Amino acid sequence: MVQIAVLGHGTVGSGVVEVLRKNHGSITKKAHDEIHIKYILDLREFPDLPYADKFVKDFSAIENDPEVDIVVECMGGLHPAYDFVKACMLKGKHVVTSNKELVATKGAELLKIAREKNLSFLFEASVGGGIPIIRPLYQCLAANEVYEIAGILNGTTNFILTKMIREQMSFQDALDMAQKLGYAERDPSADVQGDDSCRKICILASLVFGKHVYPEQVHTEGITNITLEDVEYAESLDGVIKLLGRVKKLEDGHLSVMVCPAIVGRNGQLASVEDVFNGILVRGDAVGDVVFYGRGAGKLPTASAVVGDVIDCVKRLEYKKYLYWEDGEKGYVKDYRETSSRFYLRLKASDAQKVLDAAKVAFGEIQEAHRANAPSDEVAFATAEEIQESKLEQVLSQWEQGGTQVLGCIRLFDY
Repeated sequence: MVQIAVLGHGTVGSGVVEVLRKNHGSITKKAHDEIHIKYILDLREFPDLPYADKFVKDFSAIENDPEVDIVVECMGGLHPAYDFVKACMLKGKHVVTSNKELVATKGAELLKIAREKNLSFLFEASVGGGIPIIRPLYQCLAANEVYEIAGILNGTTNFILTKMIREQMSFQDALDMAQKLGYAERDPSADVQGDDSCRKICILASLVFGKHVYPEQVHTEGITNITLEDVEYAESLDGVIKLLGRVKKLEDGHLSVMVCPAIVGRNGQLASVEDVFNGILVRGDAVGDVVFYGRGAGKLPTASAVVGDVIDCVKRLEYKKYLYWEDGEKGYVKDYRETSSRFYLRLKASDAQKVLDAAKVAFGEIQEAHRANAPSDEVAFATAEEIQESKLEQVLSQWEQGGTQVLGCIRLFDY
């Protein structure tokens, strides 16, 4: 019998307990051993639950119990989760976590401890919820040189954008609906400002390219400035707007990592990923493009991934299957201003034709975008060629000084 402790009995933690109890028989067969929940850490009382006797409020009871082999961290956030996880590992306990902020911020340190202590530190649920992505990257696709990953990594923002695209809802109305349906938190900032997607792309980039990419290294933009006007213009360009996290290995060995709204072609592989679903596109030199699709969050989908890691850990208590990356370094992630993209621009100017002429001089060939009932002083277009970010900033700054107002700026990607 393998004894485990679950830290946190919120959405994910309660889901983990539910799955372990409901599927106890089949899980025992798959793990080749019985998994027994000895402790559940939570400050709240749950007297009506059939497993109420397992709750403890004192973390030290778990930390200092030598019978606990595996600790499942479902608390979320950085503190006290980081302190608890590190303490457990230093005591020789394996750790499974769903905590994206923990892995994105402290992954290199915790993986180093795991290697030194001959432990497993597993985090399949930290990126795609119930979507298998971590294990396929380090196992199934191990023969490939993966050179690019792009993904719709946040279901809340994808739901909001889907409502804006399909039902012409305003951003605020779509956000309100997401909150009423339980897809968005009362404070949705981590989702709509891109922080959640940033943490997830950091984990994927670190795993695939072998060095830790920290959230503060990643240029991150959310969707709060996306308007229905932008949605309509994107449609005229035969595209849809998605919030993407992407990483690409450059020829000089550095990484380009970014989270931003992007217009993707309507026939692209990520365009059809709608509502609360996530989609992650992986590009490898041997396999080509592979897309992973499913629910990226939620109680049971996330619990499914967590329990999968627990089973994997139990099967390999004596023979570890290591995940590992080194600590990152300054300059490893290239300043986004030195990278290039195609752009959609929406501008307000007294002389629209003059702006279009100036755009052709600055950017080369452009494709005009259109929407119904656009005011005469509004102009929108997409560049045909990639433009360096720093050059774009310089041009737009000059135009703004001349009285042209930038109403919208969105990158275009071929996914």
